[in-house]
Amino acid sequence: MSALVAACSVAATAWLAVQTTSGAIKQEQGRNLTADARIYNTLLGYAATHPTWDGVEGTVRDLARRSGRRIALTTEQRGLLADSAAAPSRPALPPQASAVVDPLSVDTALSQPVGEAGSAADRIDPRAVGPFRLPASERAVLQRAAERSTACMGRLGVAADVVRGPSGRPRVEVVGNDSQEAHGTRCSAEELDRPTATERKALAALNRLANACLVRQGREGVRLNLDLTWAQPSEPPLIVLTPEAAAAPATGVRTPAAGVRTHATGVRTGDDDRATASCVGTARREQLSSHVASPAMLFIGDANDTTVPGFALSPANTAKIAGAAALVLALTVGATMLAGARLVSPLRALTGAAQRMRDGQESAPVRVTDDSEIGRLAAAFNDMSAHRARLEEQRKGMVSDVAHELRTPLSNIRGWLEAAQDGLAEPDPAFIASLHTEAVQLQHIIDDLQDLAAADAGVLRLHPEPVRIEDVLDQVAAAHQGRAETAGVVLTVRDTAAGAPLPGLTADPVRLRQAIGNLVSNAVRHTPEGGRVTLHAYVSKAGDQVVVDVADTGSGIAAGDLPHVFDRFWRAEKSRNRRTGGSGLGLAIVRKLVEAHGGAVDASSVEGQGSVFTLRLPADPTVTEAETEADAAAKADAGMERGTNTDTDAGAGTEPEPEGGTHGAGGPAR
Repeated sequence: MSALVAACSVAATAWLAVQTTSGAIKQEQGRNLTADARIYNTLLGYAATHPTWDGVEGTVRDLARRSGRRIALTTEQRGLLADSAAAPSRPALPPQASAVVDPLSVDTALSQPVGEAGSAADRIDPRAVGPFRLPASERAVLQRAAERSTACMGRLGVAADVVRGPSGRPRVEVVGNDSQEAHGTRCSAEELDRPTATERKALAALNRLANACLVRQGREGVRLNLDLTWAQPSEPPLIVLTPEAAAAPATGVRTPAAGVRTHATGVRTGDDDRATASCVGTARREQLSSHVASPAMLFIGDANDTTVPGFALSPANTAKIAGAAALVLALTVGATMLAGARLVSPLRALTGAAQRMRDGQESAPVRVTDDSEIGRLAAAFNDMSAHRARLEEQRKGMVSDVAHELRTPLSNIRGWLEAAQDGLAEPDPAFIASLHTEAVQLQHIIDDLQDLAAADAGVLRLHPEPVRIEDVLDQVAAAHQGRAETAGVVLTVRDTAAGAPLPGLTADPVRLRQAIGNLVSNAVRHTPEGGRVTLHAYVSKAGDQVVVDVADTGSGIAAGDLPHVFDRFWRAEKSRNRRTGGSGLGLAIVRKLVEAHGGAVDASSVEGQGSVFTLRLPADPTVTEAETEADAAAKADAGMERGTNTDTDAGAGTEPEPEGGTHGAGGPAR
């Protein structure tokens, strides 16, 4: 959750910062570009209308004052022409200029249209008119003609204005989208359609320069018109200004790239027209060069230093970015606090429950609210707490059961001894036998507890050797046969299938007889007279286990008691009467012994019909019958030091026990 909150916060912060900053940068860059373009165009107009840069200082200072920037102009050799910075503290100029101010080669990225739109290809500023500039007398004549024309159109219902271009030539411009309304009105003035003397002189000089360029290329000369279209020299010049020419720059001159019209009757190729257009452009720049200022390097920077900033954030944009960052920070802090509260609350509950458990108090289960890591931790803690409570109950019950099991024989021994001390009982053989019986019972309980403790600690000593399960079953049946006959119970060993010998085992024969003997003793005790106890060994379906069933036709075990039959000190009969069962340790020992051999034990029962206890032991196919016989012979030669005590050992649990012995752990009295 915390990682998700952090990731979302970082992503939101980055997105808002990028959006806000990008918008601010674009806005500031737009403002800077607009301001730079305004400065550039103002100085470009000055250069187009002045032959030198003399007197530009005032214009530079005015532009610097209005824009809040430092503006400097130098020659191409970085000779200073004008600088808005004060001379005493004037810092050095940066190594690269912001732009080059040249009216004959305009920077299209910074140039703004002035008056009418000029050509995109011809980069000559339209305000650079040079010798085409009209004197006052010619302007006055053309102005009167234009006014008469607009007045005539006005009487006919056509709105028109007089627009003056940079050269001083006026033209009539119809108001509205339909420029064809003026045609056919007979309101046009001839003076407006003919070049003046000044324009004819300038046009003739331009024509000579262009033809000289064409002759140097081996091409035929042309005759230029006022709109800078051309015709063959043999044709009369076309001096009538067309509507397209009227929309040309204010000099009345149309740049070649704006649309060349050729009035030649001869055949001219596209290469001829391209060469003519190039020569006309070159001629124009040559003609205007003496009438405009020379190229100058423009430096635009901060008012306090010489760097040319890409942008400078305004206070408003700075406030926007700061506000966005503060908003994201506030949202992040709020989300983190909410997430932290959700994370800390269950942790506090877990801490409180753990402290109560440490102090020995009962702890209510911690509430599990979701399936997150904290929720799974709370569920695991609840399981641990419940398991600890069960273990505590079992510990208390075990202490009580051990005390009860030890108290009974000790009380009997004490009673007999006190009776003898008081002269109420004679220490005859019967008296001695009774004390011996109680001592044996006490020894059985202590031995069982010792076996369980060793198994729990993992130090139960085993002496594995090759074993045939058939031999073990025969030995156990022989040891319990007398007790079964006394109880009127038939004890048999079921033969294995013919031709299907069982695989051998590697096990401790003493411990194995102890485990199976406990089950047989338990089955005989709880099988009524006339019943049957059957031992049966067979191989599992997978062939990797030897299975031993101890089945009886006794009283059976209730379904609710069946899961607890292997718990230590557990008995279905809660009074723990010796006549109805043992100490409750026998089946617990069986499970530990079988598990120590790498096997498993389980039980199934139908109440009133009997029970079946099943041992599953890992088979060892390498053990052969010859090996087990040789091992038995070796034992016989050695005096069978361990085997002589197999069925009489107090911990083996195969001898009859007074009042049920140690093997009662299931069924109504198990």
